[in-house]
Amino acid sequence: MQRRTVKDWLRRLGTRIGLGIAVLGLGSCTPTSRPQLPVALNSYYTDEQPAMSGDGRFLAFVSNRDGTRSILLYDLQRKQFAQLPRLNRKDAIAETPSLSYTGRYLVYVASDRGRPEIELYDRITQRTQVLTGGYRGWVRNPNISSDGRYVVFETGRRGQWDIEIIDRGPGIELDRPNGS
Repeated sequence: MQRRTVKDWLRRLGTRIGLGIAVLGLGSCTPTSRPQLPVALNSYYTDEQPAMSGDGRFLAFVSNRDGTRSILLYDLQRKQFAQLPRLNRKDAIAETPSLSYTGRYLVYVASDRGRPEIELYDRITQRTQVLTGGYRGWVRNPNISSDGRYVVFETGRRGQWDIEIIDRGPGIELDRPNGS
């Protein structure tokens, strides 16, 4: 009878049923940190509302991992999750993410007081900005242009669903490949 370690058993189980278990990260992971080695994208948790960056490198989606509904960002090149400090709050529900070309800017709907707001997260500055503060109607389904200047969304301000565009202005730093 052959003896197997836990890693061998997990590797065999993951390969056999296609779970994509991150066996490589087991040795380098502590209970409070995420592994930095390649990790699997799919899990036993509900993952939905995917959005891909224009260059195809990043995938944003809504997940209920960690016991809360939050937005996660997966780097398809490195095969690991990207850190999003100050994006997900425990007192808010985040939905319908959209990414700019390189994934620098992420727009989404956040509901923290029962009223949805469209927010923009800048991965470079790690800051969130409310774009629809003061809107009287409901908002949903935001999308950001590839350069990050324009945000289009649906609004129920006139009693029906209409489309509105926010121009963030010429003074913002645009999201362009290789800084061109």
